[in-house]
Amino acid sequence: MTDSTRVCHILVADDEPHIGRIIKMKLEQGPFTVSLAYDGQEALDFVNSAERVDLVLLDLMMPKLSGLDVLRLIREQEKFKALPCIILTAGGDAKHERDALELGATEFLTKPFSPKKLYALVARLTGAPDEAGIISE
Repeated sequence: MTDSTRVCHILVADDEPHIGRIIKMKLEQGPFTVSLAYDGQEALDFVNSAERVDLVLLDLMMPKLSGLDVLRLIREQEKFKALPCIILTAGGDAKHERDALELGATEFLTKPFSPKKLYALVARLTGAPDEAGIISE
């Protein structure tokens, strides 16, 4: 991110609306615009049709397509090879984490998560300032 005033567009895909709202409220305290998707197909359609997405946060277990399905389909497209993708899950085990990382997940987080730590991670992956206004390398 070269322009510090640029707003980053984040897609949060989670079939639990309250989780999406918590993440949206936290990230929108900073230089982020957040769009929500409630199933894997909606998330994939959004990524494919949006003008710009700077980071995708995918719940592992969602209707229609799982977070891993969406991640695989995103990574198959050359234009999304470098798109930061975070997998967020309540049911994460070592196999899920290994599968996610093999498919190209940037990070793998388990619920419950700290909104503050998630914000810091999103800021780091997008090059945005953290909550203290510091841009991490």
